[in-house]
Amino acid sequence: MPLYHEMSPDAPRSPKFDVHQDGSASRENQPAGIDHVASGTPADARSGLSSPPPAAEPDLPAHLERLADRARDYVAAASSANTRRAYVSDWTHFAAWCRRHGLDALPPDVQTIGLYITACASGTATADRQPNSVATIERRLSALTWTYAQRGTPLDRTDRHIATVLAGIRNTHAAPPRQKEAVLPEDLIAMLETLDRGSLRGLRDRAMLLVGFGGGLRRSEIVGLDCHRDDTEDGRGWIEILDKGLIVMLRGKTGWREVEIGRGSSDATCPVVALQTWLRLARIGHGPLFRRILGDGKDVGPDRLTDRQVARLVKRAALAAGVRGDLTEGEREKRFAGHSLRAGLASSAEVDERYVQKQLGHASAEMTRRYQRRRDRFRINLTKAAGL
Repeated sequence: MPLYHEMSPDAPRSPKFDVHQDGSASRENQPAGIDHVASGTPADARSGLSSPPPAAEPDLPAHLERLADRARDYVAAASSANTRRAYVSDWTHFAAWCRRHGLDALPPDVQTIGLYITACASGTATADRQPNSVATIERRLSALTWTYAQRGTPLDRTDRHIATVLAGIRNTHAAPPRQKEAVLPEDLIAMLETLDRGSLRGLRDRAMLLVGFGGGLRRSEIVGLDCHRDDTEDGRGWIEILDKGLIVMLRGKTGWREVEIGRGSSDATCPVVALQTWLRLARIGHGPLFRRILGDGKDVGPDRLTDRQVARLVKRAALAAGVRGDLTEGEREKRFAGHSLRAGLASSAEVDERYVQKQLGHASAEMTRRYQRRRDRFRINLTKAAGL
């Protein structure tokens, strides 16, 4: 019995082209106009792409229906909400491209996928003619691989029609990763000063910034925290306040991990004090830690914040505090995001890298060193050491 159904455009055919062992390519029976995008608005591209009606399913006993419902819940829990949204968006993008060119999105065809990622890289996959980055193309390919696997029709990414084209895209278009600007301790203190300590919103935002920085947390981890274990079904972790600091239990991609957030050197910059103040004045003792402020700012709602609100908070506070004032406002808006808190702790903590790696939950020390290399720039000047 299928647990859920994916979208599929009704299209008649697939293009034929061949990638030879030496990397050269040839085409046969390629539809006319494959090198350009047909006219049409995004709305036109999406029309007709809604999910097909579910296939007829045999009647099941009540206890098996309940198991099927639970299985669907587990399918949804296998990946984060952000990942699912991205995969749906990427599948819709691919299906729309197939429709415009009269190609078949199902079953998977490696030659169709090879042409699709080529269109993405060359900027012909959408009407705006903007090429996708290598990272975006790899994400789109992962989304297609996942979607096909869920339908029981796996896609072979190692096939030369995909792998060789993707290798060429990487060699041609790959660029250094664009890392978010790190919020350093002095930046964070300036950002805290822009918040209103006399309002619930200001107290909440203060606690979010300090807890996010002190724990080196991702934005989804910040808003996913509950007061206690098993408070909510959608919670991604919980806290325990101790004399020496705060214990945060987090559910990540590879399982549960424990994060320690020590008390600060003063109450003004202490994550624990900021969190306790917010919880006390907001009268929160159960459920999500960080919630929406209602009405005139005097009431706290039951719903947790989204991770996007963390990103907006960091951007807004960094701009208000004048962080990186040497950049234009537009550049600063692009450089700061929720990840800036995590990068800030890793870049500024003067401790052995293994402690930073444990705090951030990095699988490899190399990822941690990316942050510490920024911290340690020019500490050792080999030019002078060589006698110049």
